[in-house]
Amino acid sequence: ASRQLRPLPSSVDWVREGAVAPVKNQGDCGSCWAFAAAGAIEGAAYLASGRLRSLSEQQLVDCDLRDFGCDGGLMDNAFRYDHVRGGLCSEEEYPYTASKGTCQKTFFHDSCENVEATQVSGFEDVDPQSTPALMEALLMQPVAVAIEADERTFQFYRSGVFNTHCGNQLDHGVLAVGYGTQGGSDYWLVKNSWGPDWGEQGYIKLVRDPQMDAEGGQCGILTTPSFPIV
Repeated sequence: ASRQLRPLPSSVDWVREGAVAPVKNQGDCGSCWAFAAAGAIEGAAYLASGRLRSLSEQQLVDCDLRDFGCDGGLMDNAFRYDHVRGGLCSEEEYPYTASKGTCQKTFFHDSCENVEATQVSGFEDVDPQSTPALMEALLMQPVAVAIEADERTFQFYRSGVFNTHCGNQLDHGVLAVGYGTQGGSDYWLVKNSWGPDWGEQGYIKLVRDPQMDAEGGQCGILTTPSFPIV
């Protein structure tokens, strides 16, 4: 798609705009993909309806048969599930257990309250290996991204702009919620699902450097960004 050549704002922060639910903890379950996808849908639904609801990752873990519960999955598959299923239940209606269970929402009449507001009509894959493309997408809404998160330096991140070597072997789904500059370093603002005690209240700032575009950006963040359309 052709992009309008307009100057991008120097920062975007969907947390500050109220489009991001509180940080959650996936626990001992490889369900990061569900947290990233649910977070992206939460943001899109908020921007469409003005109402922020924390959505059910457990529904995706239990019911999304294109993905593998606690053994991994893809955010785009979760968006497909949401589209076909007609939306997601809230966290309260279908709470998280950190293990794969029997799907409680097999039939369409097993519905939850206001579920239609969280139904996506589709999703869009952002042009990969492009800092400007992800910035453009983040102007509109939070974006699901995959990164490599197995480096110890990443796992023990505390604060600041993370610019140490990270790799690009994607193994973790997270939610990009903005970008900005701190202390002269440009960054992507990313919401993790390792609880609020990790990083900066559950968030990490990944260095944002167009010179890294060809290798997928810091930790591979530019490799497979996508967002749902509500």
